[in-house]
Amino acid sequence: MFKIGYRTIKTAIGTPVAIYIAQLIGLHSFASAGIITILCIQRTKKKSLRAAWDRFVACLIAMAYSYLFFEWIAYTPPVIGLMLLFFIPTTVALRVSGGIVTSSVIILHLYASNSITVDTLLNEVGLVVIGISVAFLVNFYMPSMDRELVEYKNKIENLYRIILRELSEYLVTGNSIWTGKEIIEADNAIKKAVYYAALDLENHITGSEDSYYHYFKLRERQLAILKRILPLAGKMDLSEHEGSREIGEFIGHLSDNVHHRNTTEEHIKQLDDLLDNLKKKEIPSNFDEFERRAALFQLGKELRDYLVIKSTVKPLPFTKIKQD
Repeated sequence: MFKIGYRTIKTAIGTPVAIYIAQLIGLHSFASAGIITILCIQRTKKKSLRAAWDRFVACLIAMAYSYLFFEWIAYTPPVIGLMLLFFIPTTVALRVSGGIVTSSVIILHLYASNSITVDTLLNEVGLVVIGISVAFLVNFYMPSMDRELVEYKNKIENLYRIILRELSEYLVTGNSIWTGKEIIEADNAIKKAVYYAALDLENHITGSEDSYYHYFKLRERQLAILKRILPLAGKMDLSEHEGSREIGEFIGHLSDNVHHRNTTEEHIKQLDDLLDNLKKKEIPSNFDEFERRAALFQLGKELRDYLVIKSTVKPLPFTKIKQD
C-alpha cells in the first residue's frame, strides 16, 4: 500500500491551476507554467521562498543571456552549449543555482521561437510568475507537526526515566537485568525528533519558533552524557557502597523528574552537597579504591553537566495534545 504525501497533493493541485491560469490569459506554451510549478514546490516554507527567489532571478538572467547569444550569434545547438558555459557559472556566483533547471525551460522556449521580441519575453515572464506564484501559494500551507513533536518528546522522556531508574537500581542494590535497549531507542527517537523539529523550524519564516529543535538537541547532548555514565557505574564498588547508594538514590529522584520544565537549581544543589559529603570520607588506601572513588566523582561531574544542560531548556509551546 502506497502513501500519498502532502508534497504530492500540492503538486497535483498546483500544476493544473498554473496551467489553467496561463491558458486563460492566453500565454504561449502555457503547459510550461505547470512544469515550473512542479519544480518550485518544496518541502518547507523557507525552502519554497528561497526556491521562488532563485528561480525568478535565474530566469531573468536566462532571458538576458538568451537574447545576447541567440540574437547576436545564432539560433543553433552549439550556441546553447556556449551560452550555458557562461549562464551556469553566473547563477552559481549569484547563489541562485537552484533555478538552473527552471531556467532551462525558458531558454529552450526562446531558442524554439527563432526570434526574441518584447512580447516573447513578456510571455516567458508571465509563465515564470504564474508557475512560481502558484507553487508558493500551495506550499504556504504546511501541516502542523505539533502532534509528532509532542509524541517524540513524551517518548524520549519516558525512555530517559527508564534509563535513570535502571541505573539507580543498579547503584543502590547492585542488581540489574537491564539490557540497555532504551539507550538505542532513545538515540533513534532523538534523531527522528531533531529531523521533524528542523522541518517545523523551516516552516516558520521568521525562524523564531526553535524551542522544540533546541529541546531535542539538548536531549541529544544529555544522552551522550548518559552513555558516558554507564561504564563509570560499572567501576563502582557496590559491595561496600562507597557513595554509590547515595548517588543511586539521587539518580532515582532524577528519574521521577524527567520533563521539560526547569527544576535543576534544586537538583544541582543537592548533587553538590552529596559530592561535598563524599569528599569528607576517608582517603582510599590503595589504587583500586582510589580508581573507584575517582569514577564516582567523575560520575557526579557527568550528572552535574546533565543537569546544567537541562537548565538551558527553553519553554515549549503550549499544546492541547494530551501528554503522558
